[in-house]
Amino acid sequence: MSGTLVLQSHRLPLPHPWLRDCIASVEHWCADKGYRHHFLDEDVFAPLPPALRDKLNQRPVIASDLARLRWLQRFRDQGWRRVLWLDADVLVLDPGAFNLPDTATAAGREVWIDHDARGRLKSWRKVHNAFLMFGPGDSLLDFYADSAERLLLAVDGPIPPQFIGPKLLTALHSLSLFPVVEAAAMFSPLLLRDLLGEPAASGAIEVFLEQSDSAPAAANLCCSSVQDGQLDDRLMQQTIERLLDWRSLRPR
Repeated sequence: MSGTLVLQSHRLPLPHPWLRDCIASVEHWCADKGYRHHFLDEDVFAPLPPALRDKLNQRPVIASDLARLRWLQRFRDQGWRRVLWLDADVLVLDPGAFNLPDTATAAGREVWIDHDARGRLKSWRKVHNAFLMFGPGDSLLDFYADSAERLLLAVDGPIPPQFIGPKLLTALHSLSLFPVVEAAAMFSPLLLRDLLGEPAASGAIEVFLEQSDSAPAAANLCCSSVQDGQLDDRLMQQTIERLLDWRSLRPR
């Protein structure tokens, strides 16, 4: 096999109708680029050892953070030249500008906008695993996957939600400085609310653009913000309609 394989996953049926729009945007992007798209449902957890499946039975997000790495390894070993993971809540805003780099490894860029303890807008700059790419010459995937599994097996007690996802990935990036696709962004709930014109979130877009190195061509919409009640399906659908006019997000 050769070429690029794009993996996505979510339980079916989809719990939020707007996720279908996100997945469709990735499918269209893959078709335009000539990439193969493959969707995993509950089978996504199959590569995990039984001990971890039991341990993470009530923590599917953490289990998915490891499972995606094992699936990427599996398909890479089957002969795909380049393997890519995109979360199911990633929306491709500008297919023409969403280009994969000619590098062995890449992750997405997280510029998280929220209020600090004093109510001021603040940004936190990290990398995220809603976009992960591994190609020829990569040396990170195996180390990342094995390290994540060892940490999960060793930890005793509560596991932070982003333990082996953005937290571990950001730590690895701080040591190795692997490439980051700046256009593969992540939008916080506050940023999404600003897109809808909510006064309490005013200024979030400006801070995001100031701290971003490029305009977003794709963005993770943080489905967890609906699950924890910060947003709802109606607001997310409205937000997607606004986001599809991606030109409004270009730096001024």
